[in-house]
Amino acid sequence: MAIHLSDFPPRSLLTRACDGTTLRPLLRSAAEFHPFPTAAERPVWERLPADLRTAMIATGEQRLSEPWETLHVSVLLGYVRTGNRRDYETPMFARRNRLRDLVLAECAEDRGRFLDAIADGLWLICEESSWSLPACLFMQRRGDGLPDITEPVVDLIVGETAALLAWTHYLLGEKLDAVHPMIRERIRLELDRRVLTPCLNRDDFWWMGWHRDGRHVNNWNPWTASNWLTCALLLETDPDRRVRAVHKVMRILDIFIDYASPDGGCDEGPGYWSRAAASLFDCLELLHAATGGQIDHYGDPIIRAMGRFVMNAHLHGPLYVNFADASMTAHLEPAVVHLYGRRTGDAELAAFGAWLFHQRPPNADLGGSLGRVLPALWLQEELRAAPAAAPLLRDVWLAHLQIMIARDTAGTGEGFFVAAKGGHNHESGHNHNDCGTLIAALDGWPLLLDLGVETYTAKTFSPQRYEIWAMQSQWHNLPTVNGVMQSDGREFAARDVVYCVNETEASLSLDLARAYPAEAAIIAWHRTITLQRGRALVISDGCELSAARIPTVFNFMTNRPLDLGTPGLVRFGAYPLAGGPSRGAELAYDAAALTAAVDRVELADPQLRNAWGPVVFRLRLTERSPVTSARREFRFSS
Repeated sequence: MAIHLSDFPPRSLLTRACDGTTLRPLLRSAAEFHPFPTAAERPVWERLPADLRTAMIATGEQRLSEPWETLHVSVLLGYVRTGNRRDYETPMFARRNRLRDLVLAECAEDRGRFLDAIADGLWLICEESSWSLPACLFMQRRGDGLPDITEPVVDLIVGETAALLAWTHYLLGEKLDAVHPMIRERIRLELDRRVLTPCLNRDDFWWMGWHRDGRHVNNWNPWTASNWLTCALLLETDPDRRVRAVHKVMRILDIFIDYASPDGGCDEGPGYWSRAAASLFDCLELLHAATGGQIDHYGDPIIRAMGRFVMNAHLHGPLYVNFADASMTAHLEPAVVHLYGRRTGDAELAAFGAWLFHQRPPNADLGGSLGRVLPALWLQEELRAAPAAAPLLRDVWLAHLQIMIARDTAGTGEGFFVAAKGGHNHESGHNHNDCGTLIAALDGWPLLLDLGVETYTAKTFSPQRYEIWAMQSQWHNLPTVNGVMQSDGREFAARDVVYCVNETEASLSLDLARAYPAEAAIIAWHRTITLQRGRALVISDGCELSAARIPTVFNFMTNRPLDLGTPGLVRFGAYPLAGGPSRGAELAYDAAALTAAVDRVELADPQLRNAWGPVVFRLRLTERSPVTSARREFRFSS
């Protein structure tokens, strides 16, 4: 069985040895809390690499010439009218990114010429009726639509916005007073009423973990908690409230840690790791700094395992295993990965973070939140000099998520790569109906795809989620049986899961019968996915049905061109996004039993189009007639 929250006893890792009473003497006051140099500490800023400082100032100069975005009520309402959330989110995020870049430019230069623009951005953001995303207004009692300013709710971007303002207040301090003293007063007022007081007084925000209303504990928990913790440590001056806030954050994080799979796997996928395990790491860093190192949980096995997941899931180059909603290209901050590895004593993970750093162009935009940019700044010299490597592990088995990852040879992308999964169809808020699916690559380039998710809309996280084609099993590398797809729900799960590995093979065997509803009439469906190192990738499906009304269809997703000219053989062409030559592959099947056809799907969604190009293909290998019992083998070779 795949992991479920109730399957393991609570760890209570953070609060087991530290309650509110014992925390108080450990916690530094807001005045004493000094995690990074402020803009006034010129010698430290001026020791940053000169090319990096120049790039930061140049980015700020570009921002000075750009107009501030306008946020329109009619666009906000587009979410409830049409489901569109991007049209409001885009200018909202742009405001915050511009402010971040201006703050960094002022810190790097210290001439005051960015201060008025910073004040403009701060005041604009403080004047916003709500910092909530349109899609998150469901958290208020009046529901979706327009924000109710009498009930501030705290979601991901409320937290991100609050932390941005808190770091700006911390970094620039009296520099803001030179523009006008009321600016810092306004920041403190808005952070208190929008974040500090609501988070302290309410226990019913679902991300806290106590009243989830059926929602999974996911990246919302540590991500939002990390930003609340930032605000409390930087700006909460009342000692009692400060201790209460920090201890409550620790209790909330314990819920996330208790939910975590013992193998460290993130069922939201590596694309969400940076705001799941990495946000938990942000909190551990803040707690460590705020207590002078007296709260230190870097050595705990679950913390170490959660860090390794993103390295375990690395396919090759910029690509990662991307089950569920995750993108195949995960946007990771190299400094976070490196520091996570260094803190937990994981040399491989630290080297992987340094490798990520070297994959970026020199002085690439550090991006992300100020709370992520700041540690990255002070790690630049270390990252440039640290040992760097992408381990490209030969074999990974995440037993509780039931994910197998295997490649022909460790340390190289050459040859075949496969990732396959069991699990169940109720994994996180990003679940796809995909028990038994797989992802395959050849020489580091995708061969069999998991499409991922389209651009988020209102439908994405609604009861109509599985009407979206990319969520359905028939658009994964899975069979459609008696015309029936897999269903969503924890009861729709893989059974009898067996993982085997040795020097020559890695395989995952499982029974998919229970992943389909009763109308599929499946008694047993035994699938085995085997990587025969240096030779082939083989998928074997053996089925027994109680009835056969419609021929079974075996579906395979790719964006490579397909040639069906030879019965019993499908030729996969070069990878279209490789930017150069890439090997093709051949799929052998039983032409006496199966017919081959291809569906061409033009991709209109910008997110999918950006990932896979303008078109993807579904290869359908269909039984020539309905059968109640059969064994089919699909053999990929290069």
